[in-house]
Amino acid sequence: MWKRFRRHPGAIGGSVVLGLLILLALLAPLSPYSATASNTPEKYQPPSWSHPMGTDAMGRDLLTRVLYGGRISLMVGLLVVCISLAIGVPIGAIAGYYGGWLDNVLMRLTDAFLSLPSFLVLILLSAILRETNAPLLERNSVFTISLVIGVFGWMTFARLVRAAFLTLRELDFVSAVRALGGSDRWIIIRHILPNAIGPIIVEATLDLGYAIIQESGLSFLGFGIQQPTPSWGNLLDNAQEHFTKYPWLGIFPGLMIFLAIISVNYIGDGLR
Repeated sequence: MWKRFRRHPGAIGGSVVLGLLILLALLAPLSPYSATASNTPEKYQPPSWSHPMGTDAMGRDLLTRVLYGGRISLMVGLLVVCISLAIGVPIGAIAGYYGGWLDNVLMRLTDAFLSLPSFLVLILLSAILRETNAPLLERNSVFTISLVIGVFGWMTFARLVRAAFLTLRELDFVSAVRALGGSDRWIIIRHILPNAIGPIIVEATLDLGYAIIQESGLSFLGFGIQQPTPSWGNLLDNAQEHFTKYPWLGIFPGLMIFLAIISVNYIGDGLR
């Protein structure tokens, strides 16, 4: 897999672009400007040497907000993938290894989640959780948005892992370990799962891009990360009313989303 990846120019380029986006997001605190403090005399400044991406309606430096927004959007994407993996991999492994009625029950549960209009449900859950008083589920929490998206993103992992386990459980090395007295848990974790890791990695990279799109969509509609905390999605939301007059407000956040998604897709294509 890694040899093919190194021979895939798009995957190498995607890795470089994604790495640069992550590096820039990590360096956001080095900006001399605040991401949230208003400076109204400087509002709607076009791109210049002092403000390379211009300023927004509150006079805040857009480059700084885009970098901090990248932190939020990329963090949400990573958390969503982790949550989806934590739910989908065990379900797929149990269904594929044991089969029978347990497989039927878990796959019907998976089908039920797949049949739901996921984005509408995400909006509904996000609106509900925004009003909760739980410490980890506060309105503006990255964890809240990640949890909402993640609980509806595990089904592909479950099906993928189940398919791999259905094939791998019949191979001779699994029968040998079972004959030597290996427990089901030992066989699943130490022998079958490592042999299914390749497709899981590929799907995780593709899911990262999809999660960024979903977070951006929720924030764009006002159900995701809320102002004044920046994310790429809510930066686009703020830009829509003034895009024709101040186009830089939407161009730069949109460009960041585009670069992140296309780079992740190229990485996934190279790993496939």
